[in-house]
Formats: sequence, C-alpha cells, structure tokens
Amino acid sequence: MPVDNRERILETALDLFYARGYDAAGVQEIAEKSGVTKPTLYYYFKSKYGLLEQLLKSRGEPFLEQLHAACAYRGDLRGTLCAAAGAVSDFAKREPRFALLLVALFYSARDNEAYQAVRPLVLRLQGDVEEIFNEASADLGNMNGRQRQFSLGFIGLVILYLVMKHETEGEKGIEISGEEIEALVHQFMHGIYS
Repeated sequence: MPVDNRERILETALDLFYARGYDAAGVQEIAEKSGVTKPTLYYYFKSKYGLLEQLLKSRGEPFLEQLHAACAYRGDLRGTLCAAAGAVSDFAKREPRFALLLVALFYSARDNEAYQAVRPLVLRLQGDVEEIFNEASADLGNMNGRQRQFSLGFIGLVILYLVMKHETEGEKGIEISGEEIEALVHQFMHGIYS
C-alpha cells in the first residue's frame, strides 16, 4: 500500500527534526525530501509548527495512552513503577527517533516554539507519573508531600537511562530489559524509603 503525501511528510519531518533539530530543518527541505511541493506541505499542515504539532499528536498520543494505562495504581508501587518504566521502554523501542526527539525538544530554549509544542505532552507524562505517588501516599507514610519530587526523580532516572544507553550502545540500546527495569525501580525505591 503506498504511503500518502501526509504520512510521507510526517516521516520526513521526523527524520530531519531528529537528525538536525527542529530549527535547522526548513520547510523547503522537508517538502523536497518528501517529494511534494511547499504548497502541498502547507495544504496539509499550514506551517512548520503545524507539522510539528501533528507529529507530536500522531506519535505522542498513543504513547501517552499506553503510559496512562500503565500508571494505574493498584496498591503495588513497585509493580506500577515497573509498568510505567516498561511503557516508556516499549515506546522508545517502537519509536526510537521520536522518543529521542521528544527529549531534545523538551530541552530546547523555553521561548522556542518547539519547546512550546512539546511541553503539554511532557506535562501530561509527568502528571500521570505523579498520580502514581499521589495514590500510593496513603500506603506509604513517608511521602510527606514529596509526590512531585518523587515523580520528577523517577522520570529523570528512566529517561536519562534510556538516552545514555542509546548514546553508549546505539540503536540497540534504546530499550530497557525487564531486568534493568527491576533494577532501576529497586534503586529508586531504596532512595525513597531512606
């Protein structure tokens, strides 16, 4: 089945944004590498920013839905954190370029439109993880209002682990094995209980 223009443009934009950054990839280059004209690109996406927003929506929404389901707390903090880390790892394995692009966009300059586009997605991710700790606070007496701190620490641990694993191992290092997830969660849990 042939890929339609819209999907080809999205895939080309992902390749260019991932390889060179959002700001460095121009509309003309995206159009040429997609095999379409600039007016065709503008017909589908209105602007480069609109293209980025659609890319974030089409690739990010399925991930956020999977993560949201994984973050459902059922009385087992360790198991829930393993499920959440597993959802992040599964997503990164399925969409390695997009996962790494998300991280890069979030670390853009705060006034950059790329940061503005990705920020709502990242805040939803953080909110879902924080909710794990909000719900677990009744079971764990030592939270003392540190739910946000714990959620940020956990997200940072998992994301940095993925990024550094990819950096040191290349494309084969974009996933975290079940054993690695267990070890990361164990390490994290040891820290919050101390």
